[in-house]
Amino acid sequence: VQLQASGGGLVQAGGFLRLSCAASGLTFSSGTMAWFRQAPGKEREFVAAARSSGIIAYADSVKGRFTISRDNAKNTVYLQMNRLKSEDTAVYSCAAASRQWITEVFAQNSRYDYWGQGTQVTVSS
Repeated sequence: VQLQASGGGLVQAGGFLRLSCAASGLTFSSGTMAWFRQAPGKEREFVAAARSSGIIAYADSVKGRFTISRDNAKNTVYLQMNRLKSEDTAVYSCAAASRQWITEVFAQNSRYDYWGQGTQVTVSS
């Protein structure tokens, strides 16, 4: 199984980026896909997740600014990030779970079976 994240970069505060995570070697059309991020000196934190059934959840810090979406035909999950803030600066990683988890456990790292390499997002103020 491989998860390949891309789309990171340097952007000014208030700008936007779109991250992509292409999955291979798993049944993408089922299960849960998620984005996490880790800033320097901080623990990894949940950003957003989407079940194949359509259930979606976001961290409070990104609600209204970020949008997660899935394209099952392309085996890809996206994270559209708008109105970026300096505190969004982090390495963003995608994760995949074979199960459709309930939203209450979306944020738990241990629920995910596979992790991709991260992509750096830097927001300058």
